[in-house]
Amino acid sequence: MLSSFNDYIVAFNQEAYLPSLTGIGRGIEREALRVLPEGKLSDKPHAYDIGSALTHPNITTDYSETLLEFITPVSFTPETAIAQLQDIQKFTLKQIDGELLWPLSMPCFVNDADKIPLAQYGTSNIGRMKNTYRQGLKNRYGSMMQVIAGIHFNFSFPKDFWKNLQAFEQNSDNLDEFISERYFALIRNYKRFCWLIPYLYGSSPVICSSFLQNKPQQLPFKRSDSGYLYLEHATSLRMSDLGYTNSAQSELHICYNSLDGYVAGVQEAIGLSSDEFAEIGVKVNGEYRQLNSNILQIENELYAPIRPKRVAKSGEKPSEALKSRGVEYIEVRALDINPFVDTGISLEQVYFLDIFLTYCALLPSPELDAAAQKVYEGNMDEVVVRGRDPELILHDGGREKSLPQWGNEIFEGLSQVAALLDKANNSDKYRKSVTDELAKINDASLTPSARLVDLVVNQGESLTKFALTSAGNYRKLQLDNGYQFYDEGTFVASVAKSHQEQAEIEASDELSYDDFLKEYFAK
Repeated sequence: MLSSFNDYIVAFNQEAYLPSLTGIGRGIEREALRVLPEGKLSDKPHAYDIGSALTHPNITTDYSETLLEFITPVSFTPETAIAQLQDIQKFTLKQIDGELLWPLSMPCFVNDADKIPLAQYGTSNIGRMKNTYRQGLKNRYGSMMQVIAGIHFNFSFPKDFWKNLQAFEQNSDNLDEFISERYFALIRNYKRFCWLIPYLYGSSPVICSSFLQNKPQQLPFKRSDSGYLYLEHATSLRMSDLGYTNSAQSELHICYNSLDGYVAGVQEAIGLSSDEFAEIGVKVNGEYRQLNSNILQIENELYAPIRPKRVAKSGEKPSEALKSRGVEYIEVRALDINPFVDTGISLEQVYFLDIFLTYCALLPSPELDAAAQKVYEGNMDEVVVRGRDPELILHDGGREKSLPQWGNEIFEGLSQVAALLDKANNSDKYRKSVTDELAKINDASLTPSARLVDLVVNQGESLTKFALTSAGNYRKLQLDNGYQFYDEGTFVASVAKSHQEQAEIEASDELSYDDFLKEYFAK
């Protein structure tokens, strides 16, 4: 029976087992603000010619009408995933009348956050529910937090990978239960090491001062000569208390030791009332201010750097899908928009994420109690605001380590995984990815966050000018390039189909909106 990381590396290196490492599934969700050429948010509604935001499979909106979200289907090579994303962006750019896609996670200049328009999804009950949910987010956290953009990376191993792993361990459990158990083991290791993601890829150390909307905050910002706020050693302000966090959720202690424990924790949180949110009111003078006054309106409100996922059936809640059919894939949510590439995530990043997540799957993963989980979350909190500080100390199972020290230890294992994946895929791209990322561990000036601080602080460049120049260049690049995976006709047909599907949903509603919500939450 095999049980150690090195055992698994040796076992998968055998010719009979290498093919099970070639069927990794990947999907990318990229968010991007629509902005005008002068650097302000677009005031136009979601373009009809890119389809219904409610039903289009590849092009939708997130919080705001101006915050686009591009979704690739599952693909089985990194190159395909990036090509699909480029095609989706190309089609979108052709339809949005000269608007640009903002290439940063933190938003452009916003004069008045109250004027950020909520996303609209039509008159159906489910469309109205999506809008009410966003109204609740606005009333709970403010609009500025909701127009921060990020990358979500969806990842799954082929079934043969899990069958081989189960055979190595001589495990006789039900395969679906084994897969769920091992995905949660992967998630626990991800939580131990996830500070690596903002360190290597964090690209939001600088913000436009309008983001604060004159509200007090605790971070010790400095101001560049060009007028931008920054933290000298920050990596990802998007992942800090300024961005995607929720103080009300900090005491939830969602458990990642088992599927049952996780689902129970999430479902409990959905029903947990909040005195703070109750003060907002739910339905006031006939208008909904939020879906309910609980800590989570719905499960999507749970902010986490990684989530276990299962494609849900129509009307099925995410936790119900997980409970009934197990974990299908994981969603990595700690990635900033990469401003140095047109897609917001580079091909090289996809290669590294393959390595990192496979490492997390093969490494032994003891259960995490609440105290240990808080320690690892503390590492993440430190790295996002001062990850490039040479004095930074991280905590690993009771041991204090510098970031370069711990990083080099982790990269010893990542190098073995990279060699394994290269052997399986007959390539050298994984080893090159590890070499490039290890260089950042040993030289913080190579990180994208350091490059942006240098640009704005040392070179005196305008962050807005950099973003708009990049956005304009990316727009031209994508419009000039031909389609790689899709074609124009496919997108045109999908737009028409999405509008037809929205109309059918609206026509099929039989309940009033009030009764629809009652029935939804009664389940």
